[in-house]
Amino acid sequence: MATITIGILGLGRFGRAVAQELSTFDCEVIVIDKNQENVEWIEPYVTQAIQGDIRDFDFLENIGMANCDVAVVATGDSLESSVLGIMNCKKLGINSIVAKAQDKDYRDVLVAIGANTVIQPEKEMGKRVAKSLLRRHITDMVELDENYAVVEFFPPKTWIGETIETLDLRKRYEINIIGLRNKDDGKLDVSFGPDHQVQADDIFVGIAESDKIERYDYLNKLR
Repeated sequence: MATITIGILGLGRFGRAVAQELSTFDCEVIVIDKNQENVEWIEPYVTQAIQGDIRDFDFLENIGMANCDVAVVATGDSLESSVLGIMNCKKLGINSIVAKAQDKDYRDVLVAIGANTVIQPEKEMGKRVAKSLLRRHITDMVELDENYAVVEFFPPKTWIGETIETLDLRKRYEINIIGLRNKDDGKLDVSFGPDHQVQADDIFVGIAESDKIERYDYLNKLR
């Protein structure tokens, strides 16, 4: 499979975090920042680190930015830089553009000029922390789209000893169980049957509507 190439424009805290995380995967990461110290700091982690101005179309074209499959415009402190960075990426033919925004108005501008995805890191982190504080049984959740997520959760005490079939989770909570994980060894079992008897060390893995499963959990309705 061909390696994906991701360009990161801007090396603030958000840009650095994205670059470092991507460096742990099998992909090429090219980063650009106007500050040479930032460039030197990130250089050991990425494929290529370049000092330059993301507002300069000719500069981006000359360094081969058009070869990127995805561009992350991480200059959230300057609307001008973000706007010109996105416009330049669009002109270079990059189809997938992710951008950072400080607030909703900022976000609306970036979407209007062509960003495919706009992230508000502080707002989204705040939501994530708030949700984690309210969780009773959910241990992890990965969003699949705006409505559905893969969710991992411990069974309530009242489920222990019951079978998957008698619990009828799809009907009661609209959860499709796709696997079971043992909390001690972490191994995922996808070959379980309806007669599986729920154990205290089971972790359920299922697909459900995000809002519904979280609300069931917050309100302690998983019984």
